Amino acid sequence: MKKRIVLYSALSLLLFASCKSSESAYKKAYDKAKQQELAQTSEVAAPVEVVEVVPVVPVVVSNEGVRQERVTVASGSEDSLKDYNVICGSFGLKANAEGLKDFLVSEGYNPVIMYNQESGMYRVAVGSYMDKSAAVQARDAFKARFPNRKDFQGSWILYRLK
Repeated sequence: MKKRIVLYSALSLLLFASCKSSESAYKKAYDKAKQQELAQTSEVAAPVEVVEVVPVVPVVVSNEGVRQERVTVASGSEDSLKDYNVICGSFGLKANAEGLKDFLVSEGYNPVIMYNQESGMYRVAVGSYMDKSAAVQARDAFKARFPNRKDFQGSWILYRLK
């Protein structure tokens, strides 16, 4: 009988010892999973620095839409001609340029006809300005005044070379 008690005791001790080790393995796996879960949530919950993106607008005045030509006055006042000119018509024949000039005078403008010897073209300018921004505004206002004239919608700016 003593042998049986010792044998049962030994078996019980073995069973409890093995259960304890499996319990600790389970606990270790649980703790490891919990730590990983906490690490993932802490990564997600970490405060994110918000950076506001401000667009940079360059203040460079481009020469897009501005042609540079050496011109002389063919009809009109030489004194009224400045650096930037709003051109609303360009013709190979001076008579056509004179016809447009007459129409513009009847509309209240003081146009000047310029001649480009290199291209052989007569340019009709509806306004002449010292700075480009004023010429751009005048060109846009001219286009807005004649929205149904497709020929005037192609108005451009000429920088007069001296």
